[in-house]
Amino acid sequence: MIVELGHYFLVLALALAIVQSVLPVVGARIGHAGYMRSADWTSVMSALLVAGSFAALTYAYVNSDFSVANVWQNSHSRQPLLYKYTSVWGNHEGSLLLWILILALFAALVAVFGRNLPADLRANVLGVQAWIMVAFLLFALFTSNPFERLDEPPLEGRDLNPILQDIGLAIHPPLLYVGYVGFSITFAFAAAAMICGRIDAAWARWVRPWTLLAWVFLTAGISMGSYWAYYELGWGGWWFWDPVENASFMPWLAGTALLHSALVMEKREALRIWTVLLAILTFSMSLLGTFLVRSGVLTSVHAFATDPSRGVFILAILTVFIGGSLALFAARAGTLRQGGLFAPISREGALVFNNLFLTTAMATVLIGTLYPLILEAFGGAKISVGPPFFNLTFGPLMVPLLLAVPFGPLLSWKRADLLAALSRLYFALGAAFVAVLTVLGLTAGGEVAAALGIGLAVWLMIGAFAEVITRSRAFSGGGSTLRRLAGLPGSMWGTALAHFGLGVTLLGIVAVSAFEREAIDNLTPGGSMTIADYQIELVRVGPVRGPNYVEDVVHFQVTGPSGNRFAMAPSKRVYTARTMTTTEAAIRTIGFSQLYLSVGDINADGSLVVRAWWKYQVILIWLGTLVMVAGGCVSLADRRLRVGAPRPARTRGKRELANA
Repeated sequence: MIVELGHYFLVLALALAIVQSVLPVVGARIGHAGYMRSADWTSVMSALLVAGSFAALTYAYVNSDFSVANVWQNSHSRQPLLYKYTSVWGNHEGSLLLWILILALFAALVAVFGRNLPADLRANVLGVQAWIMVAFLLFALFTSNPFERLDEPPLEGRDLNPILQDIGLAIHPPLLYVGYVGFSITFAFAAAAMICGRIDAAWARWVRPWTLLAWVFLTAGISMGSYWAYYELGWGGWWFWDPVENASFMPWLAGTALLHSALVMEKREALRIWTVLLAILTFSMSLLGTFLVRSGVLTSVHAFATDPSRGVFILAILTVFIGGSLALFAARAGTLRQGGLFAPISREGALVFNNLFLTTAMATVLIGTLYPLILEAFGGAKISVGPPFFNLTFGPLMVPLLLAVPFGPLLSWKRADLLAALSRLYFALGAAFVAVLTVLGLTAGGEVAAALGIGLAVWLMIGAFAEVITRSRAFSGGGSTLRRLAGLPGSMWGTALAHFGLGVTLLGIVAVSAFEREAIDNLTPGGSMTIADYQIELVRVGPVRGPNYVEDVVHFQVTGPSGNRFAMAPSKRVYTARTMTTTEAAIRTIGFSQLYLSVGDINADGSLVVRAWWKYQVILIWLGTLVMVAGGCVSLADRRLRVGAPRPARTRGKRELANA
């Protein structure tokens, strides 16, 4: 009964979404206040209905209701309870329902916290969001119904894909989806602004917090996904340029450009065309990622579905929304005013530079991801585009962009002095120069590229706080420095933290790429191998039985350079329901570095292949992304960016009454 109720809730949500997609838009068109207000309650009701549907599917998983086809295909009665919960979105149908839930929640958030928006703009935003809701609810109900029943319920399920039975799956997809789907709101704002002709600085101020919120979650989701793949797949890599990884990275690049472009539009009413196009492009990349994951056009450990009919449905959604929004943009392009003029050397110019390089980098990733698929579709040979292509094309595009990052906040609006900005960065430049010389000295000049990369990272990290130091006059003396630091706006601190985190991530990438060490050996109990001054001795192999798997745990004794000893225990695990084998790596964190052990199958003579990596400073990659997320959160906390800010007129009226 609960399962049927969940299905019924989805149908009701579709009906409400259809109403919401028409009535508020018509109300905004004819100036009917009641029609426009209907978007508020329909958004909240739709969110409640989809939440109820999601809860019903979760109930079926937790209670192992194998009469539901989706539960039977992706769960098992002996699964740990945590993985019964994560199984809900560890498959195509359930993850699509999570997508729709987040879509509905964002609409409800705009309805509840967007009271300061003009009525016609809010009605159009919620109407456009409802159009997206209708499309994905139709997709779920007609091609991906998560509540489909089996005529003859089996006694046991097929189990969740073993590589998804990990705590990372409880964190990574929800974070990623909030980021993916969050950009639907920026798309809805762009479409609504074009419909009602309201594209100005106020619009940019309204759209920027939603963009920042989506960017924060997408950054966290990509970071968590990278770390999950790193430790779960046993390959020892933190980024593979996998097509589905690229599909999440492309909207991040476009969203980062959108975030900076909206800032220019808010402050100077410039870059209107850039901002609207980037809002469309960012959500388009999110839809493209959905298509790649669920269409069956590629095979990946991240992909959910292989049904081409679903791909055709998503391709139709992609065509309608991207094509429709671009057609609307073309119709409205003539009405867009130029906005504030500025010199090439200015803060606006720096942000245009930022946008050009970010969008070009995104286009590079897009071409490398889609080219093999397009070539195969037109009868060409099957090829793969891997890390060499992306490293040679994406990397050089990032260098000038990263060099320019510290300059941006120091340049004034409209017209600036580049030499004056550079004079405020002398300490960052000196520290970067010292870092380059230090690395060259320690490596006897053998790691020139690594030295330059580390110097660039130091330039970014120290330069990130140049504006904070300048505004607070930190080295001018006096006891008011702390007071001035505390009085700086949160958005300034957020920008500094985000740029600093980018530098930390770059430092980790360069360090692990240049100084990683790898060793492979065939060992028997009592045998040993050495890597980076760590001696690794194989002690024994012992079988262990888990709730829904059996595994051979390989016990190692590791002796460090200073004589300290510790144990590590990677394993080979077999999940009995699917008879699928996984490699469970053992990782020991030492400072910001990690010792990583992975084992192969046990041979008849008792030996096995052992792969060991010394991952130098690898933790900095994910630590930097966490700092970037923290910077985004600090910016969101700035009262000037607060989504639910009160109406100025109402605040003024209350103040006047209080003073009366």
